[in-house]
Amino acid sequence: MSLNELTGQTTTLTVARKASFGYFLTDGNEDVLLHINEADREYEENESVEVFLYVDSEGRTSATTTIPEVAIGRYAWLKVTDTNPKIGVFLDIGIKKDLLLGIDDLPVHKSVWPKAGDLVYVTLRVNRNYLLYARLASDPIIESISTKATRKDFNKNIQGHIYRTAKVGSWIYTLEGFKGFIHESQRLKEPRLGQKVEGRIIDVKEDGTVNISLLARKEESQDQDAERIYEYLLSRNGAMPYTDKSMPEEIQERFQLSKGAFKRAIGKLLKDGRVYQEGNWTYQKKD
Repeated sequence: MSLNELTGQTTTLTVARKASFGYFLTDGNEDVLLHINEADREYEENESVEVFLYVDSEGRTSATTTIPEVAIGRYAWLKVTDTNPKIGVFLDIGIKKDLLLGIDDLPVHKSVWPKAGDLVYVTLRVNRNYLLYARLASDPIIESISTKATRKDFNKNIQGHIYRTAKVGSWIYTLEGFKGFIHESQRLKEPRLGQKVEGRIIDVKEDGTVNISLLARKEESQDQDAERIYEYLLSRNGAMPYTDKSMPEEIQERFQLSKGAFKRAIGKLLKDGRVYQEGNWTYQKKD
């Protein structure tokens, strides 16, 4: 097997000779450069070195003593370093050259492409020119690393990363190792691929997978809605022409809330003594 065919894998080679800029390593038939910037220490001739092989920006097969977590046939969570709308996103695998997750492997809509700092679960693939690319994990791969949830996990708060996204919903792998689905009705907007999100488990399936909601719990949502309404009230100098008797259409247009949610939020503000109502108006209650 040629060294080119070992691209994206770890192998042990021997130092054939030293140079001012690094070491030439050999398998007995071919040589490859271990640049001094890619070596973890100094080496002597005939010493064995475990290296990871990749193709550098000049198109040459090169070696590094940094062994990435990811390899051909081995998956790892990698951090996104940069995005190029024309070709894809770049991932940090620990070596000097970032790994490309190409446009063909990314969602159609660039609005849900990963951003710098997001994490994606990928393996390596090699094209016919021995260039390395990332390949996203499929559902069966995520299934193979997941942990089955139990009924005791129902209603728990979770965090996790989106590993697949679509208009109908998003698929998530949680920090606990649960494989989950977020229906489009359970998110305010579609999360990015690789984005870390927080939610809660709203159903545990028989197969141990979970359904997750990214929406705030009712009491949290009520607090947030109340604050938003109060801020609007303050922006109008403490008076607004909306009460719990207002028409649902008016409430929806102004606050993007259902009448039920609006009434709960206004009820909280009234109970907390922050507002009062007269006629068809709500007023800020001042000390």
